[in-house]
Amino acid sequence: MERVRKSCGFPNGVEVDAEGSKGGLCMAWKENTPISVRSYSRRLIDAFVNDQVLGHKWRLTGFYGSPYAREKEESWQILKSLKEDEGQPWLVCGDFNEILYGFEKKGGLPREEQRMEYFRSVLQHCQLFDVGYTGRWFTWERGNLPETNIQERLDRGVANTSWLSMFPNANIKHLVHSTSDHCPLLITTNPEKYIQRSHAFKFEAWWVLEESFAAEVKNLWASTPGNLLQKLNYLQQGLRRWALETGKANNRTKKALTEKLTD
Repeated sequence: MERVRKSCGFPNGVEVDAEGSKGGLCMAWKENTPISVRSYSRRLIDAFVNDQVLGHKWRLTGFYGSPYAREKEESWQILKSLKEDEGQPWLVCGDFNEILYGFEKKGGLPREEQRMEYFRSVLQHCQLFDVGYTGRWFTWERGNLPETNIQERLDRGVANTSWLSMFPNANIKHLVHSTSDHCPLLITTNPEKYIQRSHAFKFEAWWVLEESFAAEVKNLWASTPGNLLQKLNYLQQGLRRWALETGKANNRTKKALTEKLTD
């Protein structure tokens, strides 16, 4: 791992060896990047990043959740133990080996609701929120045939409100995987340096929970002429408008119900 890290131009780093074909962690950084590693184990690498542009320090944790059901409890207890001062900006990213909701899996046996609920409760305990993503929705895939293919969103970035306020335009992109069955995550804290923000499309998990979502997608897709790229571009624009209108309607409903409760 060290040889690979240095060959990629990262002279500094820390590695945790894999256990057979499972696990293995590496955090690497360039020579002039001020990073201080706090601790590491087979489940995580925890570090502080001294952001010289913003003049602030924030916490970065690379996390690997166990793929085995019998070790899930250990993984979540370790993550919960990492919670510290809520005022410290904190980003946790990596392979959690778990999904938050049933719609984050396609193919194979459905995930037990209890397992997803436990994962959600751990993130709630740590006050960590899904950063979201751009690109295709899944990060792990197995099976080449339609009847055996399974896709899941096992990898993600989650952050507390301090980090999200520090980097309000942060973006996580699911890149295309090659040799691994997991796709890489590209985390950009300042996407304006690379892309126009108005063109960035971020899928929100709550959309799928709205009753009108599926019908809206079908309607947008069916009513759009042109090739695949044109239809996808129109779909993105349409979903942005739909999300804005739906969010406003939900806020009005929430406000009305709150007023009734206070009467």
